[in-house]
Amino acid sequence: METDEKYVPLQHVHPNQAEFEVFDSSLSEAAVLGFEFGYSVADPLSLVLWEAQFGDFANAAQAVIDNFIASSEAKWLQPCDLVLLLPHGYEGQGPEHSSARIERFLNLCAEENMRVCLPSNPSQYFHLLRLQMRDAKRIPMVIMTPKSTLRHPRAVSSPNDLAEGSFQPVLDDPDIKNRDDARKVLICSGKVYYDLLLERERRKSLDIAIIRLEQFYPYPEWHVSNALSSFARAREICWVQEEPKNMGAWSFLRTRIVQSLPLGRPLNIVSRPESASPATGSLKIHRKEQAVLVQAAFA
Repeated sequence: METDEKYVPLQHVHPNQAEFEVFDSSLSEAAVLGFEFGYSVADPLSLVLWEAQFGDFANAAQAVIDNFIASSEAKWLQPCDLVLLLPHGYEGQGPEHSSARIERFLNLCAEENMRVCLPSNPSQYFHLLRLQMRDAKRIPMVIMTPKSTLRHPRAVSSPNDLAEGSFQPVLDDPDIKNRDDARKVLICSGKVYYDLLLERERRKSLDIAIIRLEQFYPYPEWHVSNALSSFARAREICWVQEEPKNMGAWSFLRTRIVQSLPLGRPLNIVSRPESASPATGSLKIHRKEQAVLVQAAFA
């Protein structure tokens, strides 16, 4: 305050730390994301993250995502480890600020060309970033980051969770003690987990398990199978998503999760109805839709 010198606290965490730099870029997504792609290619020792103000802002950079980020290694043997942080979550802020179009990224996934994740707590997010720096294989990573979980009282992690452990592609339900009592299993990702958790507590429905899928691609088949196999007596398995049925991860997951189910067990979906728009523009209608969605999951 006396010298007008710039001071960035995150540059002074430890005497031997790496540099930390943050830039507020111009609102030209294609140009900026193209630059960040080139920077991550040129400097493999830096963790380069590009965060959109809302996930849908990536729409304006779709050509860079399709032509470079998703396919540069397949086309030119050019590895890239750029991280895209795309706020995604149905929080009543309208069609342009709800969906980061998970379905588009999953449609680009093949040959383990990138990671697509949706962490539900701080330690999962932290360990994802560590994984990106420490993994010998350099691939891009797309992280869906709901804004409401930044301040959600239950989206927290202990210091021990941050200091130890590792990223878990699937988070099992810690509240179901007797697995044989579970009659229904809900599989979900992101902030809707906390809505489902609250509804389960309100109903006292401890015969319904909730599993969190934290990584869409590469699809963690073993982790999903392992989690589902522990609920052998559950009669109903549901994928629950906030997005309309024709969007979100459903089209990607519906054939993959089925392969992990016990023989003859169907996979159902709970979602918003098919829609041309990612979300409603009315907060009142959004809240009504969200309530219907959560209640349908427990019907």
